[in-house]
Amino acid sequence: MKNIQIFLTPAAGKRLIAKAIAAREDVQDAVMNHTVVVIKGTTNAYLAEELLAGIGVTDFDKRGFYRGVVKSPDAKSAIPVQEHDVVIEKGKYVTGKTIFDVVGDLRNGDMIFKGANAVNLEEGTAGILIGDPMSGTVGAAHNASVGKRVQLIHPVGVEKRVDLPMKELAEICNDPEGKGPGLFVSTGAIYTEIEALYDLCGVDAYILAAGGVAGCEGGCFFVCEGEDDELEMCREVVKLVAGTPPYEI
Repeated sequence: MKNIQIFLTPAAGKRLIAKAIAAREDVQDAVMNHTVVVIKGTTNAYLAEELLAGIGVTDFDKRGFYRGVVKSPDAKSAIPVQEHDVVIEKGKYVTGKTIFDVVGDLRNGDMIFKGANAVNLEEGTAGILIGDPMSGTVGAAHNASVGKRVQLIHPVGVEKRVDLPMKELAEICNDPEGKGPGLFVSTGAIYTEIEALYDLCGVDAYILAAGGVAGCEGGCFFVCEGEDDELEMCREVVKLVAGTPPYEI
């Protein structure tokens, strides 16, 4: 099997994930015929932008579309944190809503997208750091996923990969004697650059190496296997997202 090597920064990975999810037929069907909730997060900011553009909303500002971020002490926010998630009901952008406003009305066929803070690629599990005593937005999303069969998907970059089983990490993190945020282990499906490359190009991607400087910190080299046309598509897709600037807050 032929292969090529590609490099994706975390920002390029976010854009790639967003484009791949937005192109999925099941997602497009949910956007037009059901309810889709994109919960605030930096990866989801790109997804919200892509989904809204698909229904003709082109003025969405993804800056400030998060609930919490890790940033350097001297980083200053350009705009205030946005108050609402993105909710699309049967092809219409419903403004001024959060997951908490709509979770009671969600049904099978609807979709929720919630970012993650940790991902175990081997297990296919996602972990979310929790500061809210009621488990925050992932608690609401998870209740709808389990109780109502609403599809829950976690767009998450491979930069957030962890080695230990997620359950084991949660047991350590959530110990009654511990300090700091708790860790919620979700049953939702993960969606990383690896899934995105397969869905968009048909290639099987594997992490080859990682790291860099001058904006490439957290980036990853992938080796991608496929047929000639799949590899050519992969090259074109990477060109499309390669210049994605770092996320602005």
